This record gives sequence, structure tokens and C-alpha cells, in this order.
Amino acid sequence: MLFYNKLQETISKQNSLLCVGLDPDPAHLEGKDVASFLKSIISATHDLVCAYKPNLAFFEAMGPEGLKILKDVRDVIPGNIPVIGDAKRGDIGNTAAKYADSLFNIYGFDAITANPYLGKDALDPFLEYKDKGVFVLCRTTNPGASDIQELSVDGTPLYQIVAQKAQNDWNTNANIGLVAGATHPDDIARLRGICPDMPFLVPGIGAQEGDLEKATKASLNIEKSMAVINVSRGVLYADKSSSFADAARTASEKYREQINIARGM
Repeated sequence: MLFYNKLQETISKQNSLLCVGLDPDPAHLEGKDVASFLKSIISATHDLVCAYKPNLAFFEAMGPEGLKILKDVRDVIPGNIPVIGDAKRGDIGNTAAKYADSLFNIYGFDAITANPYLGKDALDPFLEYKDKGVFVLCRTTNPGASDIQELSVDGTPLYQIVAQKAQNDWNTNANIGLVAGATHPDDIARLRGICPDMPFLVPGIGAQEGDLEKATKASLNIEKSMAVINVSRGVLYADKSSSFADAARTASEKYREQINIARGM
């Protein structure tokens, strides 16, 4: 199934735009086994989400065991739920092809995040997987994002140029999306004007203090869909006691409800 179709089907079935980010930090787990912790989170939330987003850096930082955990955790996520590998890869074609092979064929992600700074030829090895999704970094949440993303190109901010390229030049297989941070809702609205139907991955809710209501409304397409609103720490660490899974479910229910209120659903 094409990623776009799988995402839309799950959004409709689950009545949810909530994506739970899987960013395991042993420093916050108070001795809990990482794999068991994440599997409990998935078990508690899988009927409330439209996607999961493992952040590869958190697994890679644990060495070979972390990569094994990543594969094990990915394999227990129900097959109907899209899994977005948050890898932010960006490299020349031959290297990018190996990244694509690893992310799509070894880890089995339905979509990934990628850095467009090197241009289309660095994205092509990912985009050639026609059934997979590729979310390109466009307007990010970090404080220094404006150093590059707001540079003017003939009067147009660079992040908008990236969106125009994604919409008009790169999306030949209809499998590209944008990463658009919740900390910039006005910019998300501008991006939605450029890319009316493209999936948006929207991080920055919760610990990064993005405005959930404004970001959700700005990111929706005309059908009040195609926005993937990510929350990581606000779900994973809603409670650090032995009741963490129940707390994660309660938090997910709250976020899904707030998102749906913003959708007018």
C-alpha cells in the first residue's frame, strides 16, 4: 500500500492525527528496560494514533543494543499503523541509497525524514521507493532554524523555496511530505498554501511548547486531514512510576481530543 493511502486510512479509522514519538532516553526511565518500556507504550496507545515516529538518534546512542531494540520495537507496531523513521538523512546519491536500503528494507519504515540541503539527487534514492513516504525538513522547531530557513531568495524565504521545490519539482511519485514545526504556526499556514494536499509532519508539541490548536489548524488540508501531529515526551514521560503506560494512554487520549477539537471533529 502507498504510504499516503496507508496514512489516510489510519487517520480515518482511528479518528486521529496524533503521532507518538518514540525517543527513549535511559536517563528518564529510572532503570526500566528500554524495549519493554516502549512496547508497553505501544500496547497502551496503538488504537489512539495515526503513526509512530522512532527518533533514530536515541537508539543509536545506545550502541548495537539500541539498534536491536529499534528493530524489535518496530516489529511489534501493528501493521496498519504507519511508522516514520526520524533519521534526517542527507548525503550524496551512493550513500543516500545505502541509507534508503537500511531504513526501508532492514528496519521496514513506512516513511522517513530527510534533509533537502543537498538537493533532489540526494533525495532521489528515498523517493524512488514509490510506496514509501519522505518528509523533508522545511520549517524546523530549533531556535537557530531562522539562520538558514529565513534567508531571502529573490524576496522569498528559503523554507518556502523548499516547499515550492517539493510541490512542483520533487514530488513526481506523490510520496513527499514536509516537516513543519508547531512553534511556527503562521509559517505552517503559508506552507499549506503552497502544498495544499501534502502530508505535514508537525513536531514541537509538548516539551517544545508549540501551540497545539494553532499548529493543528494551520497544518490541515481542506479535508481536515494530512497533518501528523507529533508528541514525544508529553506521552512517553507523562508519569515515571509503574503506571507509566496508563498515564501514556491518558495523555494520548487528551492530545487526540484536543487535536480533534481543533479540527472541528
